[in-house]
Amino acid sequence: MFRRAARLLLSFVMISTGVLIGTVATTGTAHADECYTWSRTLSQGASGSDVTQLQIRVAGWVSSGERLSYDGQYGERTAAAVKKFQAAYGLPADGVAGPQTYSKIYALQDPDCTPVHFSYAELNKCNSDWSGGAVSAATAKANALKTMWKLEAMRHALGDVPLTISSGFRSYSCNSAVGGSSTSRHLYGDAADLTGSPSLCRLAQEARTHGFSEILGPGYPDHNDHTHVALDPSPYWSAPNCGI
Repeated sequence: MFRRAARLLLSFVMISTGVLIGTVATTGTAHADECYTWSRTLSQGASGSDVTQLQIRVAGWVSSGERLSYDGQYGERTAAAVKKFQAAYGLPADGVAGPQTYSKIYALQDPDCTPVHFSYAELNKCNSDWSGGAVSAATAKANALKTMWKLEAMRHALGDVPLTISSGFRSYSCNSAVGGSSTSRHLYGDAADLTGSPSLCRLAQEARTHGFSEILGPGYPDHNDHTHVALDPSPYWSAPNCGI
């Protein structure tokens, strides 16, 4: 009688454990995060704001010349970007965003949602409130966040070499003070000028595979001392001294 009761108890524990594990796998929650917590596993066909949040973080893992949309639709391009992100960080590259993928993202971001190797201060050396540009302050700041996640991907692909940003968001007055173009992407918050190591040409070449559609570098007028990367609706690359 005792042995039978013991077997029944063991069976109940095993079933309960299985149900718990199944629930965790279904929800896809790795743990609560100060910035953002995903509550479900995402794969092709999914849609919603949680997909958009994922796209922001994997948009730097694309093919040369490709740009990932932040449309909240988990299509083939998003799945491909997730696969590249997973492979880059040694995860099973299946294109499905679940607990392991989320855990890696959580480890890569600070409480304010910026990637760990970049900050809002680096992307805005103009003013404290992101105002005075070509878009609202909120939009400029949101654009800067997207730019930082692309730079995080680029940094990792380059071997985790620190990237130095000399200029990011600019208000019209800040842009005018440095002689920037009246149509500069800096006014939108989605541009960054890079200096230092690795070489400016290496930066320009690498930027092509991380979602930047505007790349200007050595050989382009007034860009011999930095590499400019941005998200321009009209893609344009020019760094003649670098073969671009």
